[in-house]
Amino acid sequence: MMTPKMKEDICIRIRESSRQLFLSARISEVCREKGTQKQLEFVEELFREELDLRDGNRRNRLIKRAGFPVYKTFEGYGYDSVKFPPAFGIEGLERLDFVPERKNLVLYGPVGIGKTHMAIAAGVKACQLGYKTKFHTVTELVLKLAEARKNGTLERLLKELRALDLLILDEWGYVPVDKDGSQLLFRVISDSYESKSLILTTNLEFSKWGGIFTDDQMAAAMIDRLVHHGHLLIFEGRSYRMEHALMRQDA
Repeated sequence: MMTPKMKEDICIRIRESSRQLFLSARISEVCREKGTQKQLEFVEELFREELDLRDGNRRNRLIKRAGFPVYKTFEGYGYDSVKFPPAFGIEGLERLDFVPERKNLVLYGPVGIGKTHMAIAAGVKACQLGYKTKFHTVTELVLKLAEARKNGTLERLLKELRALDLLILDEWGYVPVDKDGSQLLFRVISDSYESKSLILTTNLEFSKWGGIFTDDQMAAAMIDRLVHHGHLLIFEGRSYRMEHALMRQDA
């Protein structure tokens, strides 16, 4: 038999679910006044299933909008090639502790060793946790920024980027960026400082960033903003793609 305390508790949960579903508060009032135990349990279960469905749909929309080139997760990921800093480890990475803290990750190392896989896995997990996320290669983002400036929509694009919780920039420094592109990238980095998390994948050590971004001072300012609230993860070893390449196996 349902006690008055049990009835009050379930009505409170129904009221909270109604609020999340943007339904009238009158629903919980009617439940409190007229609902039997089985009726209240049914309403609570119905609301919970609807909230779960909406939450799943929202996560799927976030993953779709993020623009990942492929779908990757942390399941089965090998960390043998990754050196973590003392204050940040595997558990913190997979829990995404750095995102609510608005800290950055710089994934540094040679090509084909798992940097992009890790970045995408973190991005997918972020979407599953409800964080607004976007994935871009640096070249793709620079072209998009330049096109938006040409079309007069740059501020709108920058506003969209500012609204993110996590921005992933893949292949940082793989291709030289001209002065205009460097200035646009610097604006994105500056806008992100202490307002969102960034993940960068790069095979370029910090001392060489000036040569890629045409301006040593601008590169130093980017580095300063990235490392002030961030962690450097160093990848070492041989390329996974080369180790498992069909041509290598055939040879």
